[in-house]
Amino acid sequence: MKRVIESIQAIGFATYKEWAAYRSHMAVSLLVGPVYFLVQYFIWNAVYTGKDTLNGLTLEQMLAYFGIAAVINYLTFDFADWNLQMLVRSGKFITFALRPMPHWLFAFAQKIGHRSLGFMIEFVPIFLVFMFVFGIKLLPAAPIWAVISIILSFLMNFLINYCVGLTAFWLIRAEGIRRVFLLLKDISAGVFIPLTFFPEWTQKLLFFLPFQFITYVPTRVFIGKYELAGYSLKIPTIVALQAGATALMAILMLLLYRASMKRFTGVGV
Repeated sequence: MKRVIESIQAIGFATYKEWAAYRSHMAVSLLVGPVYFLVQYFIWNAVYTGKDTLNGLTLEQMLAYFGIAAVINYLTFDFADWNLQMLVRSGKFITFALRPMPHWLFAFAQKIGHRSLGFMIEFVPIFLVFMFVFGIKLLPAAPIWAVISIILSFLMNFLINYCVGLTAFWLIRAEGIRRVFLLLKDISAGVFIPLTFFPEWTQKLLFFLPFQFITYVPTRVFIGKYELAGYSLKIPTIVALQAGATALMAILMLLLYRASMKRFTGVGV
């Protein structure tokens, strides 16, 4: 176990240094969050004209939702699916198949290193911009639960994306599926609109899917109130459900990984 932790630290640090050389590329993303938030600001200002609340949310609460969601997404951002698909397509995955460490653990260590750098270059500046320029309250109602929920969101996003990347072992080119799936994932996670704005039958479906645990749940935990599909759950309860869903997704990922290793030919698919 100690060797595994040391390996994760070494890979994470190497990834950190590698991306630090291209930190200007990451800095460009500093424009994305504020611009997207400004678009949401103008849209919802127009929608709320003549209205005090929509689905129980005031304009201030709605803007807080998008501000918090944007900040959390900077912490949990992941592209493990793209990396894995490129390795499989090029045949370079063979170098990882021969290593004692499974590739999923290597990819996870890379994510830790990448997001550690992202914390300094992306998260901290965006946090300050949203809090002091846009006036978004970024102090969680329950700090400990919020931190736990964000960590679980970090894990869930990686697990889901890695499962998408594993489809490359069955498909020659999975880029199209990847793009469609990621769009549906973001919609189902509550990135573009709070899930409570969907029809009731859709909310009930989304309640049993894992995607809400990526953005919607950590954002609601941050706010201190969770509602979906007619269910109003206490923060400890929804975080416990999030932990259970993350564990199930981890099991699914490991099963898919094992099946993928049996299918891998060593020269690409």
